[in-house]
Amino acid sequence: MNILGIMLSAIIVDNFVLSKIMGICPFMGVSSKVKPAVGMGAAVTFVMALASVITHLLYTMLLEPFGITYLRTVAFILVIASLVQLVEIVIKRVSATLYEALGVYLPLITTNCAVLGVTILNIDNKYSIIEALVSGIGGALGFALALILLAAIRERQETADIPAAMRGKPIALITAGLMSLAFLGFSGMLK
Repeated sequence: MNILGIMLSAIIVDNFVLSKIMGICPFMGVSSKVKPAVGMGAAVTFVMALASVITHLLYTMLLEPFGITYLRTVAFILVIASLVQLVEIVIKRVSATLYEALGVYLPLITTNCAVLGVTILNIDNKYSIIEALVSGIGGALGFALALILLAAIRERQETADIPAAMRGKPIALITAGLMSLAFLGFSGMLK
């Protein structure tokens, strides 16, 4: 698959949140307002891109040559956790309001299965380092796209006449489900 195909597939066809159902916790938790959603999308993009490259190098230069590929998941989680700590420190110093808005969801990037998922899929798909980087960026942009779309819709829902029993999380889950159905319409588009 070419670079453009990998990118489009990661963003739209194989969207981690809406097609693979990964990363739901921050997706639902940070999607009530657009500004924190954009911040989380940027943080996840940085972490996924770097994690894709670092884990690819770690796997091909250390784990595979020494025959310790069974340590892949543990090693990848350590890399992701380190990157998240770096992002958390930077966001805290650069934008205290964004840091407060993201709250507990920022450290949860460490356990965001979408980040771990992209690193493992890069290895399983035998991507080169460039393809792994493109896959990581595309996966993160797809995550950000889904997050920002849901946040924009939820902001509009605040002023809509929604029955009391459906306000908040129920309508957000229904909206996310409808978005997922829309994105699943792209499945099979790229091979």
